[in-house]
Amino acid sequence: MNMMTRGREFGRKEEGGQEPRDEKTIQQELKDTLDKVKGFAENFEKKAKEGEDVSREAKNNADEALTKLTELRGEMTELAQKLDQRGGGDDEMEHKSLGQKVGASDEFKSYLDSGCTGTMRLEVKAVTSDPASAGPLIQPARQPGIVELPRQRPRIRDLLTPGRTTSNSVEYAKQVTRTNNADVVAEGAQKPESDYAWEVDSAPVRTIAHWVPASRQAMDDIPQLESLIDGELRYGLDDAEDAELLLGDGTGQHLEGLYTVASAYADPIGYADPTRIDQLRLAVLQVELADYAPDGMVLHPSAWTSIELTKTTDGAYVFANPLGIAGPVLWGRPVVPTKRIGSGNFMVGAFRMAGQIFDRMETEVRISDQDRDNFIKNMLTVRAEKRLALAIRRPAALVKGALVDLPAAA
Repeated sequence: MNMMTRGREFGRKEEGGQEPRDEKTIQQELKDTLDKVKGFAENFEKKAKEGEDVSREAKNNADEALTKLTELRGEMTELAQKLDQRGGGDDEMEHKSLGQKVGASDEFKSYLDSGCTGTMRLEVKAVTSDPASAGPLIQPARQPGIVELPRQRPRIRDLLTPGRTTSNSVEYAKQVTRTNNADVVAEGAQKPESDYAWEVDSAPVRTIAHWVPASRQAMDDIPQLESLIDGELRYGLDDAEDAELLLGDGTGQHLEGLYTVASAYADPIGYADPTRIDQLRLAVLQVELADYAPDGMVLHPSAWTSIELTKTTDGAYVFANPLGIAGPVLWGRPVVPTKRIGSGNFMVGAFRMAGQIFDRMETEVRISDQDRDNFIKNMLTVRAEKRLALAIRRPAALVKGALVDLPAAA
């Protein structure tokens, strides 16, 4: 014989024909029992302090209340489990069964009002994925994460010497004249005089900033949205900074960019019919003849690809190794690919000697509801900004030019 005790089934009568109690009734009884147990505890504590003994009857009453409390807690747990199994959420109940729909239909109500005479005709539509049919029951499978747009990592900053400032501009002394007349001198003869001259130049601190609006609900409900917006805003600043460091024209609030002040490329040795690879080596020579040591190149990604794909007559790659994992390097100098420079241009230089970045304020992201009518609309303004100056001390250390055309395909 199966001696397992069977619990009460939610929605059916209990043993003895009694209706099961609802959640509100059980909660009220649980509260009353808790108050009773609390009263017993306070009474026992008071008598213990006064040195009085607790009567056996009081102890029995307390034991009964504690037993009742345990039963009520078990009943609440059972009720919660049954509600959960039935999916007792409001959203679930919105999807009515066929019987519920028949009972709630106007046709059925009219049939009852007429004394159930004659025959009732109720049209039951075909069950399809149409929104008016079973469509609401079909829930799309939501994949975690957000698919972001591609990013290109700005790296012009990496070529320059880093620095910091606490002012709104950076002044520096720039050498403008060097006439070196050092020579051997006979005993008693006058020594030759050299000529050096400097002038003071300044680099103003500029601000790069942008912002986006976002609703407070979206920021609260999507955990990764705040970090995503933060990352997007930071990337946007870096991308704009990349453009300013390279191409800024120095007017208005723009920085003076490296490409803007670089010297024009001029073949120093008159090399005949140079390729793009030859041309970049000649630009390195031009910088070296200006007494600087080139430490990098800037090319468009497509221009760099055309160089990597250069092959010998038997099909072997000249510079690239398809199996290699080393970064882009040409003539011993690292290559920085960036679309900002344009597909037909290049720049070679001693970047760390030529320029220095002075950060006044590193990237800062702030969120505020104190913007226009944000407070009453439950909106937030997310702002990102940075402040920096670019001091280009030695423009002659930079050479820019246009790449020669690629040979026509055979």
